[in-house]
Amino acid sequence: MHRLLARTALATLTLAIGTEAMATEWNVSLWGQRRAFTEHVEKLAELVAARTDGAFTMNISYGGLSSNRENLDGISIGAFEMAQFCAGYHPDKNPSITVLELPFLGVETLEQEAAVSMALYQHPAAVADLAKWNAVLLMPSPLPQYNLVGVGDAPESLDDFEGLTVRATGGIGAAMSTVGAVPTSMSATEVRQAMDSGVVRAVSFAPHAHMSFGTIENGEWWTTNLNPGTVNCPVVVNRDALDALPDDHREVLMGAVDESLDYYLDFYENETMQAWGPALDEREIERITFDAEEISAFREAAAAPAAAEWIEQNSARGLPAQELYDFVTGLIADGS
Repeated sequence: MHRLLARTALATLTLAIGTEAMATEWNVSLWGQRRAFTEHVEKLAELVAARTDGAFTMNISYGGLSSNRENLDGISIGAFEMAQFCAGYHPDKNPSITVLELPFLGVETLEQEAAVSMALYQHPAAVADLAKWNAVLLMPSPLPQYNLVGVGDAPESLDDFEGLTVRATGGIGAAMSTVGAVPTSMSATEVRQAMDSGVVRAVSFAPHAHMSFGTIENGEWWTTNLNPGTVNCPVVVNRDALDALPDDHREVLMGAVDESLDYYLDFYENETMQAWGPALDEREIERITFDAEEISAFREAAAAPAAAEWIEQNSARGLPAQELYDFVTGLIADGS
């Protein structure tokens, strides 16, 4: 009887150890709070856990693992397995994908933004660029065109942007410079304090971020149709962690990406955008709409020079910049 019990205990212990060995737990570095911008990551974690019966789980941290500007660095050293970042936070680290942040590219929908991003993420130059950080591009965080929430006198024409301090990163910042604004690059978590203290008088964000980071709490006006561009904020995974996954877990992870993106797109359109108008009305924020001629002049002044400068700078880095620009604009022109 003692030998039987011993064998049973040993078998139970062996089974437990085997089960533990098959379990996969990833840490995921985000920032801020759960919002539309992170819903695809939350959905991915949910799907992966469900489809592996809890054997593959993700611990999602909002700022507890790293600052948003250091998420790519954390991925490179394996400090965590998955992270989200925005290309414009550190364009020198990820120049290939900053092409998607050029102003006035002509992307019209979130679905198109997602499709173009996913296509670029598979381009050999983008793959090699992120491989320097031991990172694999998994999926984008598609965002609509940015617009400004500001304080003080509302701009009545584009001339009124002269000297306006505005939080704007990447290509949006370059575009705002062409109308005389003074762009400042800062992370989303720094924006409210900068606005409250007068460091900036306007903030360029997508609607979800204006709500999430509080710019509409003291904002007095919002531009409805400036639409200078958007930012590209991918979700990446550590290459070593991805390669170390059991085949079935890797298949589940990659197979859940499209469904997670679809969920994100639906959430953004039907939750965030439905709440945006009422949020402005509730706070009596003035809507500023510029006439078509001014927007056309803005686009003409900003688009071509920004693209030419981007191509020149990144060609000098050894990046096939013209090829990447032609690839992206070709996809957009084809309606991809």
